Amino acid sequence: MVFRHALPLALSLASGPTLAQGSMEQARAVAGKPARAPQRLTLVDVPRATGKATPLFDGHNLTGWTPWLGYADPAITYRATAADKPIGISRDMSADFAVRQVDGGPAIWVKGQTWGSLVHQADLANYHLRLEYKWGKQTWAPRETQPPNNGLLYHTHGRPGDVFGTWRPSVEFEIIKGSTGMIVMVGTQTRAHADVSFDPTLIAPYLRYRLGGRSVEMINGTPTWNVEAATDAERPTGAWNTLDLYVLGDRAVHVVNGVPVAEVRNMATIAADGVRRPLTHGQIQLQSEGAETWFRNIYVEPIRSLPRIVASGG
Repeated sequence: MVFRHALPLALSLASGPTLAQGSMEQARAVAGKPARAPQRLTLVDVPRATGKATPLFDGHNLTGWTPWLGYADPAITYRATAADKPIGISRDMSADFAVRQVDGGPAIWVKGQTWGSLVHQADLANYHLRLEYKWGKQTWAPRETQPPNNGLLYHTHGRPGDVFGTWRPSVEFEIIKGSTGMIVMVGTQTRAHADVSFDPTLIAPYLRYRLGGRSVEMINGTPTWNVEAATDAERPTGAWNTLDLYVLGDRAVHVVNGVPVAEVRNMATIAADGVRRPLTHGQIQLQSEGAETWFRNIYVEPIRSLPRIVASGG
């Protein structure tokens, strides 16, 4: 859920382009001096499943998945008025989401032209989710000149269209060329903590995940609303990528092609009365956000512990 330019970090639009994204000075004050060297991160103590793996995609149809679409013109998403109505579920979506054959097997095809998502009906907690994705050939306005963009949203809650008429509140495991694994807060009431370093080579908010870095609370619409992945572990365009998401209660670990790239903790929601409540379960969403994308081999299995991330270098 981001908008990129040529620098390594995407400027996420999850909070909209009119909200303050944070200056370099703010980022330096939050995260301290730039890291001296990159870290090489490794995943250890990978938990064994405590039960059978359950497929979330049966390879035949979209049973268990509910589609939702935002505005017919995605360009108005972040400036829509009350007079602008999202599509929602008011049209046939077989030309937006479908099961098709690719590379000799079935996959979920997301066209990407109209923004929205597929939401799985399962309410998930304490799990390891694995899926494979690869980019299609097509990107669409208003992001046709930007790197392909999508996302795996988890701990989804709230109502369809709560976020810009298009998505439901959640935490995002970003899928975008060059920044897959980035952490994004989707919705103004979703919060989390991550460890970061200041990276002036990025665009706002200039924060990159760093094991042992300074802890920041990620809040949508503030200078700490998204954190870049530790490294770009995505394979070349056209190749399949494997994402592993480990979630235990209000904590999560993002892994791209076997490389840990981010860790999230203290996920929570802030209610209208200001009370903070731990966010420990929810549904998942596969985004449609401007790029044709394929998803396959989507499985979830129960776990009782999280893997650990260890670092060398830096």
